Amino acid sequence: MRYLESAVTLEFLPERCVGCGMCAKVCPHEVFRIENKRAVLADRGACMECGACAKNCEHEAISVRAGVGCAAAVLNGMVAGTEPTCDCSGNSSCCG
Repeated sequence: MRYLESAVTLEFLPERCVGCGMCAKVCPHEVFRIENKRAVLADRGACMECGACAKNCEHEAISVRAGVGCAAAVLNGMVAGTEPTCDCSGNSSCCG
C-alpha cells in the first residue's frame, strides 16, 4: 500500500544514525534499509506513520507524528472533495 508523500510527517536525520538497524527491523513497510552500516530512507511514501521507527531509535535520528496519519487526510479529502489534508492545525488530538 502506498501513502501520500506530501502528507507523511516522517523525518530522518542521517547524521544522527549509528547504524543499529532497529528502524529497518521494526518498520512493517520497509521504509528504511541498511546500506554501508547506516540506515537510509528507502521508501518514504510507504510510511504509515505508526511511529515504531522513532520509538526504537535511541539516537533521535527519526521523528514522525504517529497517529491516524494519511487515513484521516484521505477521508477528509474525499468528504470535502479536495486534495487530501488532515486539517489538524490547532487540534492536538489529531495526527499524534
